[in-house]
This record gives sequence, C-alpha cells and structure tokens, in this order.
Amino acid sequence: MSNVNELIVREFFELKGFFVRQPCKHVATSRRDEEEIDLLVANPRPQTATTPLPFVLAPHDLACIPHALITIKGWHSETFSVAFMSYEPDLFRFMEEGPLNQASRSFEPGSRLVRLLVISSLPQTDDLRQQSLQFLRDKGIDGVLLFSDILAELIDQTEERRNYQKSDLLQLIRLLKHYRFFREPQLELFRSRRRSPRQRQTRKSQTSPSAPTGEDPVATP
Repeated sequence: MSNVNELIVREFFELKGFFVRQPCKHVATSRRDEEEIDLLVANPRPQTATTPLPFVLAPHDLACIPHALITIKGWHSETFSVAFMSYEPDLFRFMEEGPLNQASRSFEPGSRLVRLLVISSLPQTDDLRQQSLQFLRDKGIDGVLLFSDILAELIDQTEERRNYQKSDLLQLIRLLKHYRFFREPQLELFRSRRRSPRQRQTRKSQTSPSAPTGEDPVATP
C-alpha cells in the first residue's frame, strides 16, 4: 500500500480526535499477520449512538466508535463491485483469525473492535451498490469509509490561515486552498451549465416572440 494512502487516513482519524497506532513499522520479506491491518485507532471520548450507524460511514459517524482496526485499499482506479472483490482473494485476509488476534492484543481484553475498510468507490447503480455492501457484510466487515469523504473532510477542516508545520499533508492542503486550487462547494450550485448548440437553438425558439399572423390584436375595452 502506498504511504500516501496511509498518511491521508491517519491524518483523518487524528483530525477526528482518535489515537492512531500503526501495528507494523517495518517491511517484511514475507507476508505476516500484523501487516494485514494498517491502523489501529482508539477514541478517548466515544459518544453513545442513538440510532444504528450506517454501513457506509460519514465522518461524523466515527464519534460513536470506541475502537477500530483499519485496512486501507487505495486502489483509486477500481470500483469495489462484487465481481471485482470476488477476484481479489487477499482483499479480506485481514479478517482471518491471525490478524484479528494480533490486533486485539493492543486493546483491553473484551474490547470490541469495529472492522473498517477504506476503499476508493462503490458502484453507482443502487442494485450493484447494495450487492457490494451485502458482500462486504457477509465477509464480516462492520463499516466502509470512502476516500472521497475522507479527503473532503480534510480539505474542509484545514484552515487557510494556520501554519501546519507538523503535517506535510495539511500544509499542502492549506497552500492549495490559499492559492485557490479548491473552490467552495456552494459556488458550484450557481454555475450555469454550458448548453449545446441544439439546446441554445431550442431555448431561443421558446423565448422569441411569435411571428405575426396578419390579424389585428383584440382591443381591450
């Protein structure tokens, strides 16, 4: 996994108030259990959820999660459909007994670890999306976070007037905001879409006055 993907997710959880630990700091020549889980996070002040959390989590939903293990799949050019996930046998290797037991040693005995998967995107159509979510549930995943939501939260929470000397990522986002490489989402609502020539012609014919018919208008008494 790219270090950039892990850095983005780590900054995101720290921004949300979590303590973040990386289980494995070295690069092994062979695959080991502790390498299957990328981050372990702990919320020092978890809130009580009044309703069940959604499976596709929004940033504000994380406040109700006390402990979690995070596996990051930064395959940004892939859509996590059932067909794609079925042909990736190692995708759910972190759900095996070895990695889960290894991760549980970092927390108090009996702590429930929420198993979260960070992915690029899900199918756009409702049917295929629901099939993918059910597939993930059947594999034992407790929730999904999307990179788009994580990046949007980081951009939104990074302040232009602060100097983030201790975070290269936040400092880069701050500079991009300062030099207007990010636009306010609200401005997009007022941007008129560029019309095709046929649309412009149709619009013109609808707004142009009617051709004269040769009859005098009816006089108003």
